[in-house]
Amino acid sequence: MADKRLPEEGDRIAKLLARAGVASRREVERMIADGRVAIGGKVLDTPAVKLTSLNGVTVDGKPVGKPEETRLFAFHKPAGMLTTEHDPKGRTTIYAALRNALPNDAGRVMPVGRLDYNTEGLLLLTNDGEMKRAMELPSSGVPRTYRARAFGDVTQAQLDELIEGVEIDGIRYGRIEANLERGSGRNRWIELTLREGKNREVRRVLEHLGLEVNRLLRIGYGPFHIGDLPRGQATELKRGDVIGFKRELARGGRE
Repeated sequence: MADKRLPEEGDRIAKLLARAGVASRREVERMIADGRVAIGGKVLDTPAVKLTSLNGVTVDGKPVGKPEETRLFAFHKPAGMLTTEHDPKGRTTIYAALRNALPNDAGRVMPVGRLDYNTEGLLLLTNDGEMKRAMELPSSGVPRTYRARAFGDVTQAQLDELIEGVEIDGIRYGRIEANLERGSGRNRWIELTLREGKNREVRRVLEHLGLEVNRLLRIGYGPFHIGDLPRGQATELKRGDVIGFKRELARGGRE
């Protein structure tokens, strides 16, 4: 499809497909580059297409339905699972557990961010690619809260210094609120809240302080918390809470 024929009204096709729950906007752009998206049977070769609706749009030859109502699920991810759909090494992924954990009408859902293979705890999943993207962006400032069990010596004063951020191996990590839980011995629990979610951020920061993390759980993401959700199980979050949070994201607010 030549650029001079591209529609000039509506939203970009990647945005519409993300909103419809096909994939995140960035993933949709990759799908277009791979020739998997077509309009009226004509394969797209650019994401710079604007549409007012998804009528006639197909992905992998299948028509795209109307955007569904935004849904958000909380999943208690066990350690020893990859946050991906397929693994070439044959390791267990979250989708193996989700087949039994999610309701039958959940449809296709995408994880909001990732948890490392050995990290457990709260993993949110949604059918709304736009909401997923907004929650993941560091600029949105959505807080993520973790509990880390770490071996070594650390003081609350050292943890308090993380409120100003820290630079490690040339990477700048922003404000982190960290509190040493009561206890004794060299194996201590630390609760940390951060707003960027860089790769392996909690582990890198604590290792920088001379600690060895031997267990890591995410217990909160935005206003949502894992509570007493059993490991390996999922639950749908209340529609009113999801709508309220989505509006807050649209306003650029930080929960």
